[in-house]
Amino acid sequence: MTTQQPEGELVIRTMAMPKDTNGSGDIFGGWLISQMDIGSAILAMKTTKRRTATVAIDKMVFVKPVQVGDVVCCYAKVQRIGNTSVTMQVQAWVRNFQSDNSVQVAEGLFTFVALDAQGKPTPIPRDAS
Repeated sequence: MTTQQPEGELVIRTMAMPKDTNGSGDIFGGWLISQMDIGSAILAMKTTKRRTATVAIDKMVFVKPVQVGDVVCCYAKVQRIGNTSVTMQVQAWVRNFQSDNSVQVAEGLFTFVALDAQGKPTPIPRDAS
């Protein structure tokens, strides 16, 4: 599951802030999921050349807690392109600039559906990559 280096395209980078913490002082898992969802949605739209919507999180694993001040980097890569949907493997890493070290903190599979102008599922062009 965890890898030594991030896999995929860097799709979002942000800093974990105090307002995003739970009662234990760690960053909420939901906040991290939302960053992964936003980042992978960017790649889903780029891949499908369509508006997309998240339809499923098929897997979500938290590896390590995220702390206030951590720079969270989300990486995504296309795992599968279907008729109207695309599934992304998404990894979240935190970067410590003082030690120049990165550590994987989460991984998931996010599935998006391509939508037409009326918000209905629509086929993904076959030249999508």
